[in-house]
Amino acid sequence: MSYLQKRGLSTLIPPKVASPSAIGAAQDAVRMQRVVSFYEKLPRGPAPEPKPKGLLQRYQARYMGKNASAMPLVHVIGALMIIGYAQNYYFHLRHHKNNAH
Repeated sequence: MSYLQKRGLSTLIPPKVASPSAIGAAQDAVRMQRVVSFYEKLPRGPAPEPKPKGLLQRYQARYMGKNASAMPLVHVIGALMIIGYAQNYYFHLRHHKNNAH
């Protein structure tokens, strides 16, 4: 096995916590107890889902998360219609008001 292959495998194999020669030794019993207590304190189970914080993250979680829907497309079409009407009004419709002159 080449050095790179061994290096790649070393990340998959956990470090040795106890060696067979140190199991019965009294001097390493305290060290082993510290290791065991460290692993006991680690959280178990799946990690909790992160909560969306900002406006964009909440929008993505609501419409593009697990229950994806077509509402973002409807929102884009509605926004384009509002912007289009506002442009029409500003550039054309405001000049055609019924003025009694």
